[in-house]
Formats: sequence, structure tokens, C-alpha cells
Amino acid sequence: MTPRTTTPAWWTAPQPLWLIAGIFAWLLITAWARPLMAPDEGRYVGIALGMLHSGDWLVPRLDGLPFFHKPPLFYWIGAAAMAVAGPVEWAARLPSVLGAGIAASALFLFLRRWSTVRLALLSTVVLVTTPFFFLGAQFANLDMLVAGCISGTVLFGAGAVLAREREEPWRGLLAGAYLLAAAGLLAKGLIGLLLPTLVLLAWCAVTRKAVVLRLAVWLPGWAILLAVAGPWFVAMQMKYPGFFDYFVITQHFRRFASSGFNNEHGMWFYLPVLAALTLPWFAWALVPRGHDAAAPRTRFSDIDWLMWIWLVVIVGFFSLPRSKLVGYVLPALPPLACLIAQRVLAGRVLDTLLPKVRATALASALVCIACVAGLALYARPPGTRLRLPEGQAVAAGDQVLMLDSYLYEIPFYWQLRTPVRIADDWQAAATDTRDNWRKEIADAARFDPARAADLLVDRTQLAAALCTPRTTWLVGPSNAQLAHPWLARARLVAFTPAVAAWRFPGSATGDAHCLDLPPAAPASAND
Repeated sequence: MTPRTTTPAWWTAPQPLWLIAGIFAWLLITAWARPLMAPDEGRYVGIALGMLHSGDWLVPRLDGLPFFHKPPLFYWIGAAAMAVAGPVEWAARLPSVLGAGIAASALFLFLRRWSTVRLALLSTVVLVTTPFFFLGAQFANLDMLVAGCISGTVLFGAGAVLAREREEPWRGLLAGAYLLAAAGLLAKGLIGLLLPTLVLLAWCAVTRKAVVLRLAVWLPGWAILLAVAGPWFVAMQMKYPGFFDYFVITQHFRRFASSGFNNEHGMWFYLPVLAALTLPWFAWALVPRGHDAAAPRTRFSDIDWLMWIWLVVIVGFFSLPRSKLVGYVLPALPPLACLIAQRVLAGRVLDTLLPKVRATALASALVCIACVAGLALYARPPGTRLRLPEGQAVAAGDQVLMLDSYLYEIPFYWQLRTPVRIADDWQAAATDTRDNWRKEIADAARFDPARAADLLVDRTQLAAALCTPRTTWLVGPSNAQLAHPWLARARLVAFTPAVAAWRFPGSATGDAHCLDLPPAAPASAND
């Protein structure tokens, strides 16, 4: 729909390429400004960095052990970005920025084509300045990447349906939908395909668009999907026979239905989350309609139905399981942004509306920046604060051993190129049903027992691990000496109230009784 000549210049969208470039620039503006958070950012970035250092781009590995909680797309993008830019925070977060950019760009292009330029521009502004969306774009985990894939699949698929109905070119749009669905499968598994399918089929049922069903079985599209996503899953099942049961059955169906995982909340959980984290834009949803609210309401359009169904399907789906994480509903933000924009524009005169919209956009953008600044100041995990003194570094032949803990962010900030060893009670960890770092490591160990036997050190075998001719850097709780008195033999090199690091010289002769030696004399300042 072409905008009228009386439309203010503010509502005239720039050329799409310039707008998309602006979206990515805005989302990257503070991606460098804070350290990685624990555990999610440290975990996923560490896996991507390990992929880069090992040269094995096929198998995701957590501390050197196969990690099949999620597929590899996030790690591929992150590893590629860090290969170019180095291990820096903004490169580590680039997969999430890319997912957010896909969602925002697809929303703009879809609404620009099938609705109005005014709605397309305002919806995009609402979306990219919403604090929930902005922070999700700069958080290095898989939620925003799969949200972008889901959003792109829905919008490309819906665009193909509308183009087919109007006898316009549609195959390119539909091929894009299948390609993004394949990316969604590689980003986070079955939900990358299931959720867009549910949205589009529900839209088909409500609007009586039987064409959706025909396009859902478009053979060239399925060829694209299987060619892009299929090889990795087949390769993993062939290499690790237990892959299918663990990845599909445990990580999808059991996790969805079980109450044994963390973060259990009621069915209502996502309603206040969406309301609070989309302020100040969400406040517009509570404002009465404009001056002509008494005028007859127009019938719901195809776009209206799509946005409402999309929002309800995503929120409803993730409200069903007991385990809920805030980031799960990120795919609901594009339709919510569109519905808020519609509410803003409903029955209002543009000349009086512009100052309020600009003020809301500015306030929302400032909230985004303030949230990032707050996280940079206060959400600093112990591993980001535990830095080795100037001039000290882990040498190529040294080993790093973590005591009774695994700090995901240490390999990134210490620039380690090989996996660390971890000392814990691994027999107990193997039977632990709680969702924690021990269970993640123990589950990964099942896929490579030989390597796990070297990397996972039972507490009873600490002497054998430490009494070697090479230097060991020990990382553990700051009070670890209470449980391990032999740490008095090591030199304290870094300390925070939560965690500390020691340098243990080992035994030049490989004496297995080196832990029984009396404490060494304090090192001099020049040591």
C-alpha cells in the first residue's frame, strides 16, 4: 500500500537495505560492553571457542566432551565470528544479534509489503527498542537465534501464502521459509520446525486458507530442509548411537513433560514477564483507542489474525511445561510489537501522535542501554573477575584443574586452548537428576568415556593428577583449603570472595606422595 502524500516524513521508511543495516548497528552497539554471564553465556561461548580451537566443527563439545543438549548452528556462527575477530564478547554474541536482526528485518519487509509502510516502520521501532528483545539480542545463548529463525519462517511462509493467493511470485518466499525452518532445526531442535508449523496451520484453519496445507507439502521445500539440516543429525547418530535417544527423547519430549528440571513456574508465568519486559511500549496496549473509537470496528484482516495466532501459539506452547525460562517466549515479540504498533496507530491523528511515539521510543531505547549498563556493573560472574596477574599465563604444557566446580567462562577469559580437568565426586554426579553443571558434564561423558576418564578426576585420584612434573593451575572456591588442606602447598595467584586460583608446582620426580609434603615457603615478590 503506497503512503499518502500527506504522510509526515517521519513515517516514510528508508530503503530496506539501509533500515536493515541500521537494525544490526543498533543491536551491536553495546554487545561488547559487558562480560559473559554465567552459566549460559560462558557455556555456549566456551563450546564455540572449543570448536574453533580443536578444529572439529562437527561435534559440539563442552570441556572436550560431546555436548548434545542443542544442535550446532549457534556454535558454528560464534566460532566463525571469533575466528575473524578473536575471542571478544561482541563476536561471541553475534549469533544472537543475527537472530534478532533476522526477526526485525523480516517483520519490516513483511508488513511493508502486505500492510502499510507506517505500520511496518513503527512495528520495527517497537520491536528493536523493546528491552526484552534488545537484551535477548545481546545474550549469548540459543533463544534469540531460534526466535529469529521461527519468526522468519512464519513471515516468509505467510508471505508465500498471500502471494500465491494473489497469483504473484511465491516460490522464492516459500524456499526462504523452508531454509529458515532448517536453520531453526539446527539452532535448537524440533521447535524450529514445530512452532512455525503450528502458527501457520492455525492461521490456515481460522482464515480458511487451504493453500497453506498444499504449500506445507511442497517437495522442493522439503528437499531444501533435509539437505540443510539432515546431514548433521544423521552424522551424529552414526557416530554416537545413543544420540537420538538423548537429543530427541530426553532433551525434547522428557524435558517438555517432566517436572524434574529447574525453573518450575505456573501457567501464568509468561503474562507478567511479557508485560514487564516490554515496557514502556506495553503501556500503549492499555491506553484507550483514539478519538474515533466509537466508529464501527473493521473486520480482522489476514495480518491481524496471523499476529494474534502467532502470539497465542508461542505463549500457550511454552506455558504448558512446568520448566520455564524467560527467553523461551522471545519468538512472541515480533507479533506483540506489531499489535502494539496497531494499538498506537488506531484512530489517532498523526500530527498529535508523533511526539508521544518519539518520546516512548527514546525512553525505551534508554531503558535498553541502562539495562546493559546495570548488567555490566552488577552481573559479573566470579570467573570474569578471576584474572591472572600481569605477566602470568597458562603455558602450553601446563594443566588447569577445577576443584569441585566448573566455571564456564574461565576458558574464554584465560584464553585456554585445551580442555580443563575437573575434580569432583563423579560417581554421585552420574546419578544426579538435577539440572546443573555436574549433570551436563556427566551426560557428555557418556558419549566419550575414554576421554572422560582423563578429564574427569575423582577426588580420590587427586594425588595422581597433581603429582606430575608439570605445573597445575587450580581453580576452585575461595575456601577450598578447608576441604583440601594440601592447597597450602600451592601458591595463591588470584582471589575473589567466591573463587580463587592457585599455582601448584607438582613433583619434579612424579612422586605420588607430593600432597603429603609440608607447606612450601612463601614465594618472593620476584618469583
